[in-house]
Amino acid sequence: MSDTDSPQLAADGPGNAQTSVVAPAGPAATSTGRPRSTTSTAFDWLILVASCASGVALLLFGLRVGGALAAAIPGLPDAGPATTRALPVVRLLGDGLATVTVGMLVTSAFLLPGDGRTVSPHGYLLLRRASLTALSWAVAALSLMVLTVSDLLGQPLETLKPATVVSFATMISQGQSLMLQAGLALTVALLARAGVSRGLAATVAILALIAVLPPAFTGHSAGAGNHQIAVTSLALHVLAAAVWIGGLVALLMVRRSRLLAEAAARYSRLALGCVVAVTVSGLANAAVRLGTVDQLWQSRYGWLVLGKLAALLILGALGAAHRSRTLPALRAGSRWAFTRLAAGELIVFAATVGLAVALSRSPTPVPVSGIDADPITELLGFPMPAAPTSGNLLGQPLPDMFFLTLCTVGVGGYLAGVRRMHVAGHRWPLARTASWVGGLLLLAATTNLGVARYAYVLFSAHMAQHMVLSMLVPILLVGGAPVTLALRALRRPADPQVRGAREWLLIAVHSRVTKVLTHPLVALGIYTASLFGLYFSDLLGVLMRSHLGHLAMLTHFVVAGYLLFWVLIGVDPGRRRLPHPLLVIIHLASMMAHGFFGLVLMQTTTVIAPDWYLAVHPTWASSLLADQNLGAGIAWAFGELPAVVVMIILVRQWIRADTREQARLDRAADRAETTGEEDDLARYNAFLAASGQADSGSRRTTGPDQH
Repeated sequence: MSDTDSPQLAADGPGNAQTSVVAPAGPAATSTGRPRSTTSTAFDWLILVASCASGVALLLFGLRVGGALAAAIPGLPDAGPATTRALPVVRLLGDGLATVTVGMLVTSAFLLPGDGRTVSPHGYLLLRRASLTALSWAVAALSLMVLTVSDLLGQPLETLKPATVVSFATMISQGQSLMLQAGLALTVALLARAGVSRGLAATVAILALIAVLPPAFTGHSAGAGNHQIAVTSLALHVLAAAVWIGGLVALLMVRRSRLLAEAAARYSRLALGCVVAVTVSGLANAAVRLGTVDQLWQSRYGWLVLGKLAALLILGALGAAHRSRTLPALRAGSRWAFTRLAAGELIVFAATVGLAVALSRSPTPVPVSGIDADPITELLGFPMPAAPTSGNLLGQPLPDMFFLTLCTVGVGGYLAGVRRMHVAGHRWPLARTASWVGGLLLLAATTNLGVARYAYVLFSAHMAQHMVLSMLVPILLVGGAPVTLALRALRRPADPQVRGAREWLLIAVHSRVTKVLTHPLVALGIYTASLFGLYFSDLLGVLMRSHLGHLAMLTHFVVAGYLLFWVLIGVDPGRRRLPHPLLVIIHLASMMAHGFFGLVLMQTTTVIAPDWYLAVHPTWASSLLADQNLGAGIAWAFGELPAVVVMIILVRQWIRADTREQARLDRAADRAETTGEEDDLARYNAFLAASGQADSGSRRTTGPDQH
């Protein structure tokens, strides 16, 4: 983890960011030109060995305590000691490589200052190292897939056939997730060497974060009851932990850089958010797997959870020490204080990861599957709800950590921005705040209250949820003008070479992708395709069978509606500015498309997504076709009120725009009268008069016969 072999990014003239890679001064030189310290290299190896030892030790201890190393039951297939011992070790290795890859890429793209449009020399170093760790990560994921097949089938590795592994990788969800992760990790490895631009580094970092997620959607959480909260809480837990741990590893790699102090300060703020996310998501996930509180001390799995909680408290204390002691010392030039504490923290992190892997291999008090399990609960994650009433629709919540986190962060961040504006003496309209908060509260209610349960089993409830998410919620969110507030409230970094949240937001809203998505025809096409493409194909049934697919579908409803209404009534920068008459035409076209969709759906006599709705159809419900017709009626009638609201807003904006233009012309005329100069309107009228006189003079000169 030393700074050796770091390149220098030289500029070819002032402001010309041409990148050239210059080799180090020698085998014993660093990127700063100083001789490599033998003590520093020894310290790197000491940290690596100590971290690996603590991770493996806690892994073995957790496997022993959790009962994962118990002898196989006589008569049942046994994969053999090689698979039993290698599988958790490879899992620990893969998790470690994934964490380090994410940390190096996030640090390179977001924490370290850049060099114009390119990453800094230390950022380049991290990119190249991330390429190697990502490649190793891909190999570990493929190895884990083979070991998992051996473990599930109880076949030793030497008897496992390649066709069996291929079948597992292409047909079983757990194998598909590992195969997808290996492919994403390989893509990260290639892209990390494809260039040195900061935009590419950010893209690769986001792709690495996505690559961490696939295994989170299989295993204990995906098979447990209430997997709506189990799966998404685990995904959030894994993401936050990867950024938290990996970022610390990356800082240790560049600890000799003069930029460490500022990078560590930015990491500290990021780590604080990761601590909160890891704690909340971990407690939520543990609650689902334990079932009851007494299982914390009455089950082996609960003992491991308590051990992991203790490690989290230690890490929180170390993080507090970083903020209160080592960051001031680092700014004062004392790097050793940071290095010493960060190294100790990394060793505790490694032990915690080993404990987490042991937890994933240990049986939970609440079984994830069983022969006598309710098939509806296995499919939905919750038992079949009773007949719908107003109390059931609102009083039987179905929490989902994804939307709960999204809404909580959205409301908290928006209110923090409003408060910062108020402290600075600037006024922010109360109506915009109410619109944004109301939209997120409506989003949380639609995706987490009882109506979310019935949206799984009734087409009519699903359609009502769709209409709210694609029409009401986006209109309220667009009315909040979140981009405008963020650009005004976010502070610029002190270092102009650092891209903070405001700078990345500006890049995003003015990017080519945003320009394409906010093209009126594109936004209208996406909105219309989400109606016809989903319900008149087999896509709905496919998405409903997967929790990830269900989340993607609901998110698409909100995003598609947001894009359309941002084009129509949005005030944020970044969207295409169109004349108001054209906006009215686009809105009328969307109304016609929506009405036509509802009409076609009402006339459909074929059941939509029959495989899904036949499997989950309640006994108390009407026939599938009758419920589908009810949903079609909801879709046809629901759009009237939002359409009227949008039309009123459009007309109001049109009137205000004309009023502002007239006021501008009046001010220009008054200014021209005061100064004695002609204003724009007077000059334009004079131009028309002169053109008319010239034309009439030409007619008199040439005569009518010569025309």
